[in-house]
Amino acid sequence: MRIATTLITSLTLLLINSAITSAADRPNVLMIMVDDLGFSDVGCYGSEIETPNLDALADGGLRFSQFYNTAKCHSSRVSLLSGQYCIAAGDTALNHAVTSAEVLRDSGYFTAMTGKWHLKQQPTDFGFDRYFGHLSGACNYFRGDNTFRLNGDKWEVPPQDFYTTVANVDFALQFLDDARESGKPWHLYVAFNAPHAPLQALPQDYAKYQGRYEAGWDRIRQSRVAKQAELGLLPADCPPSPRPEHIPAWNSLSEARKRFEVKRMTTLAAMIDRVDQEIGRLVTDLKEAGELDNTLIWFVSDNGACPYDRRSNKLDALPTDGTVTWSDSTGWAWARNSPFRYYKQNQFEGGICTPAIVHWPAGIERDAGSVVRQPAHLIDIMPTFADVTGSKIPTEYPGRSLRPVSGQSLRPLFKGETIQREQPLHFLFASDRGLRLGDWKIVSFRSEAWELYNLTEDRTERIDLAEQEPERVETMVQQWTRMTRELLHAPDRAYAPVGPAKLPHRHPEWTNFDADPSESGRGNQANTNTRSPKAGKAIRARKNTKLKIAGDELRLEFSGEDSGLAFDRLPETLPAGPYQLAFQLLRRAEGGAEVFYTTDATTSLPNGMHETFELGGEGQWHDHTIRLETEQRIHKLRLDVGEGSGTATIKELRLLDDQGKVLLRWP
Repeated sequence: MRIATTLITSLTLLLINSAITSAADRPNVLMIMVDDLGFSDVGCYGSEIETPNLDALADGGLRFSQFYNTAKCHSSRVSLLSGQYCIAAGDTALNHAVTSAEVLRDSGYFTAMTGKWHLKQQPTDFGFDRYFGHLSGACNYFRGDNTFRLNGDKWEVPPQDFYTTVANVDFALQFLDDARESGKPWHLYVAFNAPHAPLQALPQDYAKYQGRYEAGWDRIRQSRVAKQAELGLLPADCPPSPRPEHIPAWNSLSEARKRFEVKRMTTLAAMIDRVDQEIGRLVTDLKEAGELDNTLIWFVSDNGACPYDRRSNKLDALPTDGTVTWSDSTGWAWARNSPFRYYKQNQFEGGICTPAIVHWPAGIERDAGSVVRQPAHLIDIMPTFADVTGSKIPTEYPGRSLRPVSGQSLRPLFKGETIQREQPLHFLFASDRGLRLGDWKIVSFRSEAWELYNLTEDRTERIDLAEQEPERVETMVQQWTRMTRELLHAPDRAYAPVGPAKLPHRHPEWTNFDADPSESGRGNQANTNTRSPKAGKAIRARKNTKLKIAGDELRLEFSGEDSGLAFDRLPETLPAGPYQLAFQLLRRAEGGAEVFYTTDATTSLPNGMHETFELGGEGQWHDHTIRLETEQRIHKLRLDVGEGSGTATIKELRLLDDQGKVLLRWP
């Protein structure tokens, strides 16, 4: 009997020790996402910007040459976290998905996040044990905004000695200390806002790049393409896409335009350099803790470089404090996405293909510095994390109706193997569409006529084969439509037939190079929206929005991003805040909901203060009251209640004081 008991005890101890060893061998997982980074913006992808830390991770790990995102900020974050396409996951509410944090936390991991959230609720509601960052889609790098949170609680941004990119890593290092004290393996997600606009850099970083961009975007793009060929990143016979009609030759620009454009690219380079420096701090910490070899590090961008030239102020100043805010440049976005075409939100390669670096010495069996040429997507990351950590993706979860993930584990690629795609890669944001099936890709610019490219022979999408292969186009369009309807569960309007081509492609927010740069705002285009004649209550329909006023109802029809209402000049007689913005909303549209407001007359929207709020289900009236937490008088106001195509009706729109007294009523 004693022998049997001893044997059982020994076996039990053996199993326990085996489990402990297995847990100790589980990799830590560090996910890094940057915002609006172009394909060639990192040194190991062709850039002249100094990124030694990212280059070292690539040299010791691997790089992807065909890694895809969704071409847009919030939808890429949904896909990264959930392994699903954004609409299928429930969009920003994630009500049909679980996150990588929830999957790994439930498998015994300590989970933490820093940086930009841009989804509903907070990271601490979706599996993260720790969180520091801003819930908004963008913020002032020096001043932040009022959406900063620390572990679920409101966090006040210091009035000085603050820069968001640095703060993200300051808190990330604190969270890593907490993780080590817990004794658990950890999953850390660092979501940098950089280099998303507003373009703002630390003084020392800006000074480092002064004098480097006077040659202009033609020369910079040429040198980046040449470096990409030297690196073997793309085939040697891969010609870059030509300069498009909407980008002028650098030498044709006015001197005033050149000066401002040089400063914008100097700022972008400084912001990207700072991201690399902060990643270096993280890597140093992992080395000192002895964790680098068994930490799976993944670096990605949410979309390609941004072309939207919205509003800039103080063009003659330096963007090295929170008072100067500059927008993006379409010309530099073209250079930054070398060698591809187009930009953020477009489903051409320039919008959806960005750097992806993986470093994991204990788990990657390929030669260090390898380039993976097989297509992959953000939807593959969460399944990969579950695979390498031995975690299970649930099919049921409290409070949510889960849908299957569409991504696949990329672990075989770490071993030098290949994967077989179970379905094509699907692309949809607002009215931009795409499908990648093997070597072939169809793409539609803002729901215009479908174009067809063979990416093996024409990676830079120069030769449209749609007229030569109409049957292939029709078959792929049917596949895209079926996936949109049955896999994404998108509304009918999302897969309405495309319209005719309008060539050359144009967008109202791309830079108007015929205008003086001081005429900044919305691609430097004149605003043609009509305003209400009532002083202090003027309502402006924002871009891609049609507004009809019927009695006490504001009826909106959306046809693209950045839609909604703006109130550019509120009465000077308004008392100081705080305020409440109250209204009833009936909506049939995509996207989240946001309120922007300013507390001075000179700040341009969407800069200033920012609040997000949750929307109810489509097709039903819902009451909303949003608190505007300021003790100053507000000057301008913006209300966004949709994105993409759709409709919304707002009634009983009122601005209230803190006690509920009506201060303003629209219309």
